[in-house]
Amino acid sequence: MFEPSGVSRRAFLKAAVAGVALPSALRAQPAPRETLYNGIVLPSPWPPRRVPPLFAPEKPPYLAAPPAVINIETGRQLFVDDFLIEESSLHRAFHQATYHPANPVLTPEEPWETRDPHAINTKIQPSQSAMVFSDGVFFDPADRLFKMFYMAGYQQSTALATSRDGITWQKPRLPIVPGTNIVSPAPRDSNTVWLDHESPSRDSRYKMASYIMSEGALRLSESADGIRWRTVGRTGPCGDRSTMFRNPFRKRWSFSLRADDPSGIKRYRRYFESADFATTKWSADEPVSWIGADSADLRRADLNAAPELYNLDATPYESVMLGLFTIFRGEQRTREKPNDLCIGFSRDGFHWDRSWRDPFISVSERQGDWNWANVQSAGGCCLIAGDRLYFYVSGRQGIPGTDLPGKCSTGLATLRRDGFASLTDVWPAGMPREIRGDRSSVVTRPMKFRGGHLFVNADAQGEVRVEILDAGGKVIAGHSAVQCEPVRGDSTKHRVQWQSAATLQELSGQTVRFRFVLTRSRLFSFWVADSEAGRSRGYAAAGGPDYPNGHDRD
Repeated sequence: MFEPSGVSRRAFLKAAVAGVALPSALRAQPAPRETLYNGIVLPSPWPPRRVPPLFAPEKPPYLAAPPAVINIETGRQLFVDDFLIEESSLHRAFHQATYHPANPVLTPEEPWETRDPHAINTKIQPSQSAMVFSDGVFFDPADRLFKMFYMAGYQQSTALATSRDGITWQKPRLPIVPGTNIVSPAPRDSNTVWLDHESPSRDSRYKMASYIMSEGALRLSESADGIRWRTVGRTGPCGDRSTMFRNPFRKRWSFSLRADDPSGIKRYRRYFESADFATTKWSADEPVSWIGADSADLRRADLNAAPELYNLDATPYESVMLGLFTIFRGEQRTREKPNDLCIGFSRDGFHWDRSWRDPFISVSERQGDWNWANVQSAGGCCLIAGDRLYFYVSGRQGIPGTDLPGKCSTGLATLRRDGFASLTDVWPAGMPREIRGDRSSVVTRPMKFRGGHLFVNADAQGEVRVEILDAGGKVIAGHSAVQCEPVRGDSTKHRVQWQSAATLQELSGQTVRFRFVLTRSRLFSFWVADSEAGRSRGYAAAGGPDYPNGHDRD
């Protein structure tokens, strides 16, 4: 934001942001290489030591050299990249989330949500806030409630809203600041709350990392209920808009830290990980260079500015890490920065595939809309509500003719379960297509599974058939496409069966390939479950009513 002459917002709040030095030559000793759940072997040292700027598109090393055999025991297997694919004659289509008609679902209405002391001090128009600025939206199984943590008052306090359905929200009166729903009255910038289902202590179920401007670091806090918090530590120095997430595949807390590149492209991210949340601490040069916007990111025609990476929030979804990339595309004095959200996927928690650069959740281009000025993500990224994914985002209405945020609310966008990308035999008009033989199909790389029941998430306007191949590529008896019962209709959980094979139990633990044959269909994901209930054993992002422990298990 462009500041008026006089006292800046940061100065007014007595910010003393510590400088973040670029990593010096690090002298880490080689360590044993870690093998992940899916067969990926991490490079050593870990995390990778890289020198910025990292502003060219990258291909994750596990896509360049995938494991010889992929373990698919954990979660639904999504076709968001080429990790699972050996050969394909199908088209991959990516899909945007859709804004809910009830938006915005949370707006600033209470007196403490309209506070903006900086605006009063500098005699500019105040901004109001009831928005997630990362913060977090989770489903808490302890009391069967959706819980939203959000910025109440612009850069003022952190408050809690609750909901039974994720659409209609209440602001309960809580004892921290009597008569309000405030859970932390400390002035703040970026903030992340995480519901930790793996915490060994109920007193530490909730974790919070809050950027304290006067300290230039993240204050770490824990809570049993998300209401009463206690400080447990402080990190090393970092910039504002720094956040964190949990990587349960590796049992690590990962910190997404703002960094500024002195060569001209200002914002990118640095990375630090820790096995223990409460004792997380780093020196100025310990976080490694991570990721930034690059030459493949789109420019707005009205601004023509080099994009920057404003923030990266991430969450475990099924078998991958899902990342929401807030992309800054420039700003002008007559409209507050029109950030929007793009999407990426990681199978090791560090390297990201960003094959699709269109906005996944975009700003509105209609002046006066609640999200005309700026859209950013929530901690936890998404929840699962039936067959839909719920993405909560901040939206700033802006004040036309200025670069001020104006009214800041929270909105909801939804997506089909697993619906980030689909493989389809229906090709876009004018795009050349490739057909191998007489079938439109995809063949997976060699993989191992456990369980006996195959499921697919597919919209089969025609049909989907599946056959299973052995390690040598031959069809396994009884599991050909001809013997497969055709999958028809639109469902996020179709069970696949063969005429002469009740289950796949006899193939559990063997190396196989799957061939999916499509006719006028879209295929989003597949997985092998232990039972006919179809539980995937994957992670459920920020949870949901059907996922009480944050994962999809029997």
